[in-house]
Amino acid sequence: MGNATGRAAGGEEEEELPPGLEELLAGAEADSALDLSHRRLRRLPRRVCSLARLEKLYASANRLRALPEGLAALQGLRILALDFNKIEEVPAAVCQLGNLTRLYLGSNRLLSLPADFRLLQSLRCLWVESNYLQSFPRPLLDLPRLRSLQLGDNRLRALPAELPRMAALRGLWLYGNRFERFPRALLRMEGLEILDLDRNRIARFPSLAHLPRLRLLSYDHNPARQPPRVAEEVTLVGEGAAEVREARQQRRERALRLAAEAAEGEGQQGAPPVIHGILKKGREGAGPGSLPAGGGAGQEEGLDYEREELVCGGEAPGYEGWELEYERAELAYQYEGEGEEPETPEPRGGGA
Repeated sequence: MGNATGRAAGGEEEEELPPGLEELLAGAEADSALDLSHRRLRRLPRRVCSLARLEKLYASANRLRALPEGLAALQGLRILALDFNKIEEVPAAVCQLGNLTRLYLGSNRLLSLPADFRLLQSLRCLWVESNYLQSFPRPLLDLPRLRSLQLGDNRLRALPAELPRMAALRGLWLYGNRFERFPRALLRMEGLEILDLDRNRIARFPSLAHLPRLRLLSYDHNPARQPPRVAEEVTLVGEGAAEVREARQQRRERALRLAAEAAEGEGQQGAPPVIHGILKKGREGAGPGSLPAGGGAGQEEGLDYEREELVCGGEAPGYEGWELEYERAELAYQYEGEGEEPETPEPRGGGA
């Protein structure tokens, strides 16, 4: 096709390819990944639809408004990045990509997701932040494998009562929406590990101490007067969180001191030391992506999450040993990492 003008899908004239793109497409014939990001494309080149071996397609930060229907032929596609474009409706071709595990649609112009979105049964990670969603997309309730859902910076006011049907969900980002009350459905989301409600209008939080797997809760920039009540192992991000952490540390130190004194006293009496009630510490050797040992009920110790599954959006918490960091990053996309398994996304951004 070169820089010649051809016929695009739908009978429209396809724009000339930017310099260097012809060579890039030619080289992609035998590759499984193609990166077309930041090329000011208004249309996706038709030749992309003929790359039968393609598994990863990155077309972020362009000027795309639509996609060719032929994209549905790429049934081997597992990762599709369309964030930072001008897409107003999710193309039908995307909903036909049944093997997708990661889909990035953030920073577009979406008002809703189509009913056929429920066909993406393999989807594990969905970013649809910074759009114009006014209600929770109900097709997501029928995605049994979805683990990471990024809905920050939309216009949501409520969540459906059926949300607990999404039993696989581990990370849920709802920052920058319009919640005035804490969504009651979240109280039954027992699999959640990360919950971000930063920058909403919630004046009162119920107790979340009963959620067994919760490890990070961000409630910053809400009008709530006091931190939410959570289990001891949960890291809080928000006003008053520092005081909570200090109080926890004092309790831990006191428990350790009392245990040590008890052990010393029993040792002097010739009895073998028996220590009760010492809080488990996080594994200091745990690397990024690992949860602390001794978590809540049913928690897998040392479970490694490649950060893209549990770290999403511009405000991304990341596990780092016992402590959690939480920082804001600017478009620091890193879609995949070393040694990734076929269905396991890799993280970006780090946490506090």
